[in-house]
Amino acid sequence: KMGSFFLDLLSFDHETAVYDKDPKRMRFTYNCRRMTSLGEVGDFRPELVINAVTLKYTITAFEEVMPYLPPECIVSDISSVKTGLHEYYKQCGHPFVSTHPMFGPTFANLQQLSEENAIIISQGDYMGRIFFKDLYSRLDLNIYEYTFDEHDRTVAYSLSIPFVSTFVFAAVMKHQDAPGTTFKRHMKIAKGVLNEDDYLLQEILFNPYTGEQVAQIRNELKELLGIIDRKDAAGIKAYLTKIRSNVRRDIDSIK
Repeated sequence: KMGSFFLDLLSFDHETAVYDKDPKRMRFTYNCRRMTSLGEVGDFRPELVINAVTLKYTITAFEEVMPYLPPECIVSDISSVKTGLHEYYKQCGHPFVSTHPMFGPTFANLQQLSEENAIIISQGDYMGRIFFKDLYSRLDLNIYEYTFDEHDRTVAYSLSIPFVSTFVFAAVMKHQDAPGTTFKRHMKIAKGVLNEDDYLLQEILFNPYTGEQVAQIRNELKELLGIIDRKDAAGIKAYLTKIRSNVRRDIDSIK
């Protein structure tokens, strides 16, 4: 989905081509060259390659296309988790740039992205970083630069916590004939998250820094359950004050 988004975005200002092992997936692409073999990549001589395959196959896809790339070609990824990519890039023999659009087709309004974010990895090729910085600026995205490690720590916090919270909601929910507004909103989020690719969800959860974030959820649930069991009115008031402060601080930082 994101590969198609980038293809559509770039095809009006650049000469673009797309390759997919399943030709049927290219049926609705336009204004670009459709490739059915990797040999055609060599003929095209790209200046930049955007690897947009499922996370599980990112490095495999790089290895398959590398023999057909000119030496000066910049290789790039848009992966949600960067684990292992820095080590691969250091030995691949090509300049590289790594970015992460922090939005997706499931929830984001791709026509209005001014409230969305993008991360550019600071350790990449200068010209590659400038290319994506210009591209993301034209989309009116908020741009941040992190190292590979800083990126994965950020993703572990910003994606694993809402994903796991959604999983828990979906695991315990029961059908409601007359659901309330809050329930319906959570259900909409759950359907969107569970519509994501299984490998994406897996890689988010298997991020090396996800465990400590999930452990925080467990600790908070334990505290909240204790308050509920004790029917501790003062405790719940203090707990609500704490979490309202967290939410308020996050809103202030966004502003």
